[in-house]
Amino acid sequence: MGLVRLIARPMLSSMFITGGVNSLKNSDYLSRQAKPVTEKLAPTVDKATEQLPFQLDSKQMVQLNGVVHVVGGFCLATGRAPRLAALALAATLAPTTFGGHRFWEENDPQQKANQQIHFFKNVSMMGGLLLASVDTAGKPSLGWRARRQAGETRRRASQFTPG
Repeated sequence: MGLVRLIARPMLSSMFITGGVNSLKNSDYLSRQAKPVTEKLAPTVDKATEQLPFQLDSKQMVQLNGVVHVVGGFCLATGRAPRLAALALAATLAPTTFGGHRFWEENDPQQKANQQIHFFKNVSMMGGLLLASVDTAGKPSLGWRARRQAGETRRRASQFTPG
């Protein structure tokens, strides 16, 4: 299974790294394309970043998304915090998908079919990322380890209490 992870993580990451680089290189064009989604996200983003001395515009949101895709992709590919990286990539993939592949708005049947394929490709990748985000690589999860340690601590403490 370790060999599968060693191969699968970089394969899954490749689309995010190349897509993130593309987002950074072509942020002007992509921000115009993503505007319907970034305008809907703006109030939430503004509230989340209200402590910052600036507000993110559409182009900066596209650039930030690109940075998350590049950094998260490299982290997942190299096995550095792969669960967190996969979760971050999955979270950013939703606005990317809805912003970039709005097949329901296309009139041209060929364009509609093309955008629909990309939309569902992203949905499939999101499924893979969600699986990767819960993959403990054969090690117990942090939650399991914490519960086990708490039980062990209670057991040891009970040895010192008069019964």
